[in-house]
Amino acid sequence: MRELRIRLLAGVFVVAGVLSWAGARLWNSVGTLPSVPLAAPIVLALIAVVLLSTALSLRARLRAQRDREPGAKGVDPLMAARAVVFGQASALVAALVAGMYGGTGVFLLESLDIPARRDQAIYAGFSVLAGIAVIAAALFLERVCKLPEDDDHNTPGTAPAS
Repeated sequence: MRELRIRLLAGVFVVAGVLSWAGARLWNSVGTLPSVPLAAPIVLALIAVVLLSTALSLRARLRAQRDREPGAKGVDPLMAARAVVFGQASALVAALVAGMYGGTGVFLLESLDIPARRDQAIYAGFSVLAGIAVIAAALFLERVCKLPEDDDHNTPGTAPAS
C-alpha cells in the first residue's frame, strides 16, 4: 500500500479551492450563493475523532503486543489495512471538501458586513479547520500502522524488497 502524499492533498485542496472560489463568483453573479451547511464542520470533526481514536487504539494494542504484555490483544493485519484505507480515503475527501469550503469562504470574505454571509464564512472556516484535522488524524493513523523497515534485506546498492 502506498503512503499518502501531502503534496497530493495540498494540490487537491488548492485546485478545489480555486474552482470553488470561481464557482462562487459565478453563482453570485446569477443572484444567489449556495450555503455552507452548519453540519459540514461537525461531520468532518466527527470523522477526525473516529480516525484519531482508531489510531490511538491501534497504537496502544501494537505497543502492548510489541512489549509482550500478558493478555495483549493482537492486531489483525487486515483490520489495520482497512483502517489505513479508510484514513486515506477520508483524507482525500477532506482535502477536497476543505478546499471547496475554503474557496467559498475566501469569496465570502468580501461581504462580511452581511450577517448571513458572515455566518456562512464562519461555517466555511470551521469546515476548513475540521478538514485539516481529518487529514492530520489520517496521516497519524497511517504512521501508526506503518510496518517497520526491514534493514536486513535493504543493503546499499540493492533494490528494496516488495
